[in-house]
Amino acid sequence: MADKPGNQTPNTPDVSETELRGMTVDELRDKAKEAGIGSTSTMKKDELVRALAEAGGGRGGADAEGEKATRRTGGGEGAGPDGGRIRTGSGTSDSLKYSQEVTSPEDEPEREGRSLVTTHHEVIRKWAEERNGVPATVPGTEHGDSLGVLRIDFGGDSDTLREVSWDEWFATFDERRLNFIYQEQRSDGRQSTFFQLENPEREDA
Repeated sequence: MADKPGNQTPNTPDVSETELRGMTVDELRDKAKEAGIGSTSTMKKDELVRALAEAGGGRGGADAEGEKATRRTGGGEGAGPDGGRIRTGSGTSDSLKYSQEVTSPEDEPEREGRSLVTTHHEVIRKWAEERNGVPATVPGTEHGDSLGVLRIDFGGDSDTLREVSWDEWFATFDERRLNFIYQEQRSDGRQSTFFQLENPEREDA
């Protein structure tokens, strides 16, 4: 049966399903993320269209996203100033462009070994703690009163790293507008400790 023109979803007068159905799956997934809809990687096109229509098609997405982020993290605490979204700039790398954006602890990798990227504090802290990692910095690389190069120490007693608090670590992470590129699992399914901190303006991490 042919699709009827216009909006077929009740109580969403400003959303055109016809417009949504004309988009590609990747475009729909991007729009769904903007609207705060999670688990989009496993959704088919019809499911994405329906979810977007019910969410208002992403219009007013900031309010909807903020409300959902609040529910997920308890008052919005844990997401960070950018709500987990990546930071871009003139030096944005290809590795960032081709990584899957994670904006919630509920997001899952599309496949094993997938490169992921986030600025979400809770996601980063959970990932590190699951691997017995602690926030750290490299002594001797300080910037005035600010921490030096940021690292995560998986060894515990490293002479080349100094443990710091998560509050200090994240304050510096946000001040430098860093992105956290990482893996949950290697391509063979084993747990991965790979991560990389990247500044989209190509400044020191």
